[in-house]
Amino acid sequence: MEHFLDLDDIPNIDQLINEAINLKKAPYAFEQLGKHKTIGLLFFNSSLRTRLSTQKAAQNLGMKTMVLNVSSDSWGLEFEDGAVMNTNKAEHVREAAAVISQYVDIMAIRAFPTLCDKEKDEQEQVLKSFQKYASVPILNMESATGHPLQALADAITITELKQKQKPKVVLSWAPHPKALPHAVPNSFAKMMQRLDVDFVITHPKGYELNPEVTKDIPITYDQEKALKDADFVYVKNWSSYKNYGEVESIDEKWMMNSAKLGNAKFMHCLPVRRNVIVTDEVLNSNQSVVIEQANNRTYAAQVVLKNILESL
Repeated sequence: MEHFLDLDDIPNIDQLINEAINLKKAPYAFEQLGKHKTIGLLFFNSSLRTRLSTQKAAQNLGMKTMVLNVSSDSWGLEFEDGAVMNTNKAEHVREAAAVISQYVDIMAIRAFPTLCDKEKDEQEQVLKSFQKYASVPILNMESATGHPLQALADAITITELKQKQKPKVVLSWAPHPKALPHAVPNSFAKMMQRLDVDFVITHPKGYELNPEVTKDIPITYDQEKALKDADFVYVKNWSSYKNYGEVESIDEKWMMNSAKLGNAKFMHCLPVRRNVIVTDEVLNSNQSVVIEQANNRTYAAQVVLKNILESL
């Protein structure tokens, strides 16, 4: 594996999931693999699980870690080629990426979308700029349009907990007071298309995701219908794609509760707003697997880093 920018960089998803589950059983089995290797984690946005789980994954493989909060601890970076840098941007990504490449063996990037400029967000300017100008492998820790590490952790969780060969998995929109990115639902939808699951998406009208992502996935505006006989219910908010970045509605009726959930397992990437996205009753129940998902973030990152290290 040369880079990990999106799920398309995984040649065999079932094989990678099984490899991650085996790493979970013996997390230090390959601690010599990363000896004398360093990973640089660059955060343009806040993080809890991604930061800690990726550091832990690297350390399990014997790597050293360097963390940079780019937005607060570094010079303002310019990403436009040919820019006249006479404003608040002091360094171009061309030099920054080349310099950081001399200090690390793998570079991991986390950068959120603007949610204002759809075209620029879909170009993945930050992630692709580092890929273009760096001379080391790039790992996507969440970008403008995707969160492949989260989706891999979700796939590991479903594989571990499923009770039938082909479980029914539902991705359900939920209300939120802020406009949120499409990265998590995009990558989850892409991942479910690669697994042997019965997958459906449900949301209010106006919250359709990018059709190039959802393709022929069944979509219904009837949440109750979608949730019938579900085995796993992934609840997540996202803003409008058509009216890019806008909050079309905050319909409290879409909040997940025990009656809607039925016997299904509840999934969420965290952080989650209690009694807005989901009720306390659900989150506090043994049907919630959000802690298991968060734990699997380590092994999702670790299996990807292992494969990248093996290709160096």
